[in-house]
Amino acid sequence: MVEKRTNISTAKKALASEKGLEWDNVYFIGIGGIGMSAIARYFHANQKQVAGYDRTPTEITNTLVDLGIQIHFEDAVAQIPSAFLNAEKTLVVYTPAVPKDHAELNYFKNNDFNVVKRSQILGLITEHTFCLAVAGTHGKTTTTSILGHLLNSCQVPLTAFLGGISENYNSNLILNGTEVSVVEADEFDRSFLTLSPDMACITSMDADHLDIYGNAEELMKTFKQFSECLKPNGKLFIKNGLPLQGITYGVEDDSDYTVQNIKIQNGTYVFDVKTPKTVIENLEFNLPGRHNLSNALIALAMAVEYGCSTQQLAKALASYKGVKRRFSYQIKTDEFVYIDDYAHHPSEINAVHHAVREMYPDKKVMAIFQPHLFSRTRDFIDGFAESLSQFDELLLLDIYPARELPIGGVTSSWLLDKIENNNKKLVSKEALLNEIHKSDAQIVLTIGAGDIGEQVKRIKKEFSVAN
Repeated sequence: MVEKRTNISTAKKALASEKGLEWDNVYFIGIGGIGMSAIARYFHANQKQVAGYDRTPTEITNTLVDLGIQIHFEDAVAQIPSAFLNAEKTLVVYTPAVPKDHAELNYFKNNDFNVVKRSQILGLITEHTFCLAVAGTHGKTTTTSILGHLLNSCQVPLTAFLGGISENYNSNLILNGTEVSVVEADEFDRSFLTLSPDMACITSMDADHLDIYGNAEELMKTFKQFSECLKPNGKLFIKNGLPLQGITYGVEDDSDYTVQNIKIQNGTYVFDVKTPKTVIENLEFNLPGRHNLSNALIALAMAVEYGCSTQQLAKALASYKGVKRRFSYQIKTDEFVYIDDYAHHPSEINAVHHAVREMYPDKKVMAIFQPHLFSRTRDFIDGFAESLSQFDELLLLDIYPARELPIGGVTSSWLLDKIENNNKKLVSKEALLNEIHKSDAQIVLTIGAGDIGEQVKRIKKEFSVAN
């Protein structure tokens, strides 16, 4: 572990000393990733030439192309724009999800280009800013987007790199200055160890990414390492109950920052927040679910500690609209509700279930779930079965492999057999619309981190007409 940290630090020093951020061109391998595309937008906004590769066109790559960024979808050195073949003027950024035999990546590595992981360049960009980092196995993206929105609404000169598309800005980048940075600190591949935040929070440390860490204990050790990456006199915020020291936060408990007096009025949370110094009364927040209240609380706490006015923060919190694919309402009528969510871990599915039951206690709920990764399905098979058993009706898609090859015996059929629900079925994407039509469920959820998100427009179009 120490060796890993040293290698990252050495890479950062080399980049900083040799180039700073003075490259003319930045080339991205995996430019369509949600984190990669935010950095691509950042460099484009800062007048750099930007281009890249990804496997397939998506809504994200389409928006980048609309900005004038050149993107191709075949792993071929011949398709790299000629301006980006100058090793002296080009920085190459890649995502760890790219396979090691990737032709373009190996070309750049073998020809003396500056080649860095996404996390390394993010660490370099934010190193000389006042950096607020959001870490945790759940809640990072929503919390980061709330925090970015709060600070931006308070006129803080910030750049916020988001792990999702903010509904307020229709972007995964909030760009309003460079003195302050807000980042999602990703534990995957230990990426967050490249950051040096002034403030950081840890929302959760549930076991995940065991294909990287091996076991939950190693994951927790790495979160502790992240907590030690704070700059001198930095502030660490900890979800109450986690085994680390810091400023605590929680919902209806004895934390330093806590939510109290929760009410629901017309689908909106109304509540008070007790801080170490005062009580902020009658705050409003429109995202359902106690997990989202917790996300709002820690974003608010970090903004308060940064020095923002509580009056301005109250207005900003009430105007927050959410993140696409995080309990995103697609259809909302009295007769039919369709919600899409990125949940891909049993704890996240439980949070979605709790939220939908709190908002619609007397309605029949159908969940459509696509497992993400063979290894995650294997590692948490019983947790997935338990969480998915709670819905009134379940449609299960095949596992989305992402970066992985199949693992023997790990299939959606195996998961389906373990789910204790009399109303369950394994279906194809092609059969989805027909199966939803057959159901009398008033609430339909699509859940998962794979390409199930590509089905959302199709489902929304079909049932907007039907309802």
